[in-house]
Amino acid sequence: MAKPKKAPVKAKEFAFEKGDFVVYPTHGVGRVIDIEAKEIAGHKLDLFVISFEQERMMLRVPVAKAKISGLRKLSSRKIMESALVTLKGRSRVSRAMWNRRAQEYEAKINSGDPVSIAEVVRDLHRNAGQPDQSYSERQIYEAALDRLARELAAVERIDKDLATQKLNSVLQKVA
Repeated sequence: MAKPKKAPVKAKEFAFEKGDFVVYPTHGVGRVIDIEAKEIAGHKLDLFVISFEQERMMLRVPVAKAKISGLRKLSSRKIMESALVTLKGRSRVSRAMWNRRAQEYEAKINSGDPVSIAEVVRDLHRNAGQPDQSYSERQIYEAALDRLARELAAVERIDKDLATQKLNSVLQKVA
C-alpha cells in the first residue's frame, strides 16, 4: 500500500517529465531522457536520467534529492532578459588577486543562475583595443559564455551558435 502512495507524491512534488529541459548547476542545460527506478544498496530509488549533449554525459539524480542538488527547470524569458540587461551593464572588476577572483567567477558559473553567469561574461569580456586575457581568464570567460548561450538557446528554442551570436552582439553594443 505504501508503494502506490509514495510514487504519485514524488511525481507531483517534482514536475520533471521525460523530454523536459533542466538545468543542473555544475553542468548546465540537460534533458531528462528517463525516470527510472533502481535498487541501490537495498533501497529502491527513483532517478532522473539527464543527458548533457555538450559534455556527452549522463547524470542520474535521485528524485528525492533533485531539489537539494539544485536541479531546476529552465529560466523564464523574464530571467533571461534580466541576464541580457546585466550584460549591458558596466563591468565590475575587483582589485583582489586573480586566484580569488577566479574562485568567485567559478562559484558564480557553478551556481547555475543566469544573471550571475552573465555577470562573469560581462566582467571578463574584452573588446578590441583592450589588453588581452590570460589563458585562465579566457577559459573562465568561454565557460561562462557557453553556459549562458546554452540556456538562452534552450529558452528561446534556437541553436547554441545563434544564441552565442546574440550574446556577442549585446556585448558589442555596450562597447
